[in-house]
Amino acid sequence: MTELVLIRVTGADKPGLTSSISAILAQYDVTILDIGQAEIHDTLSLGILAAIPSRAESAPVLKDVLFKVHELGLDVSFAPVTPESYDQWVSGQGKARHIITLLARAIEAEAISRITAIVAEHGLNIDQINRLSGRVPLDKRSETTRACVEFSVRGVADQKAMRAQFLEVANDLGVDIAFQEDDVYRRTRRLVCFDMDSTLIETEVIDELAHAAGVGEQVAEITERAMQGELDFTESFQQRVALLKGLSGDVLQGIAERLPVTEGAERLISNLKALGYKTAILSGGFNYFGHYLQQKLGIDYVFANELEMEGNVVTGRVTGRVVDGQRKAELLRELAEREGIRLEQTIAVGDGANDLPMLSIAGLGIAFRAKPLVRENAKHAISTLGLDGILYLLGYHDRDIN
Repeated sequence: MTELVLIRVTGADKPGLTSSISAILAQYDVTILDIGQAEIHDTLSLGILAAIPSRAESAPVLKDVLFKVHELGLDVSFAPVTPESYDQWVSGQGKARHIITLLARAIEAEAISRITAIVAEHGLNIDQINRLSGRVPLDKRSETTRACVEFSVRGVADQKAMRAQFLEVANDLGVDIAFQEDDVYRRTRRLVCFDMDSTLIETEVIDELAHAAGVGEQVAEITERAMQGELDFTESFQQRVALLKGLSGDVLQGIAERLPVTEGAERLISNLKALGYKTAILSGGFNYFGHYLQQKLGIDYVFANELEMEGNVVTGRVTGRVVDGQRKAELLRELAEREGIRLEQTIAVGDGANDLPMLSIAGLGIAFRAKPLVRENAKHAISTLGLDGILYLLGYHDRDIN
């Protein structure tokens, strides 16, 4: 009768370990039913679920493995596995899988504790835990440090309830927690659409224009109310633009050159380009500044509002249809169709209430450093790290990217 044995090897990592053990098992015609290996701080943990055929007694097999492991200076343990236990393990195959991504400047034990408690509460199994961020020296921690741990979990999940619990933990601890389905689309995203103001750049361009026109406080108040969802975007936008009437067009270039690009934006977009993604700006701001960023960052598409000028003076109006929340969602659909991809393969990133329509239809909608209303209504949020934190949500390790 075939014997099932779980072999566990731990200790300092040694070259050739897996080769040595598998060579011994091969001599006895052992079948490998499962194998996994992890390394933490140069300490190895190797697990092999072995099916030892009836013609080969388990004692000689395990004795040879034991001698070889001890020869290498490592520890080994053996645990019998019953056929019933194995069948139960096989029956779990095909269950829904999800990815939980924890992002922070540094990973604290409390965050791990609370996340895993929620996972256990919902009856999910953690299959793997991986660190996606690079190794950080103790004396190099700073406000720009990136830390990320990814959990692969299996089982039927109440996604709405879990997201609400994760959001509460994120707010309590000042971290970000994303909860995604682990499906084929997560690995085949192809288009990323960004809001511009307070997303790709750390300011609202219309506020900068308003300061130049001497109406900064009036415009800033309307902007904030619109981003909080208290005012209709199109109406508020027209009110703000009207206050810019008479502004000289000569100030636009200077404002564009001073735009503060958001932390991580350049790293994110350069890596997205290298990985074959298409990128777009879908903005309720102005084309002049969108095209400036397009040249600076290498973005593929820009859709924003055209500020009307007469004799190099702002008229207080825009031409064409205003790019509001509904228009952003339409543009996302149109770009996906143009690129020949499904909506599930798109990513949308924004911070304001007018971004919610596109965040809701994208395969991955991310509220970035967003207002509370937007964070609560978006499926995913990043507030702790820069824009390049999005690469972790796509499953990339720091070692994979520049």
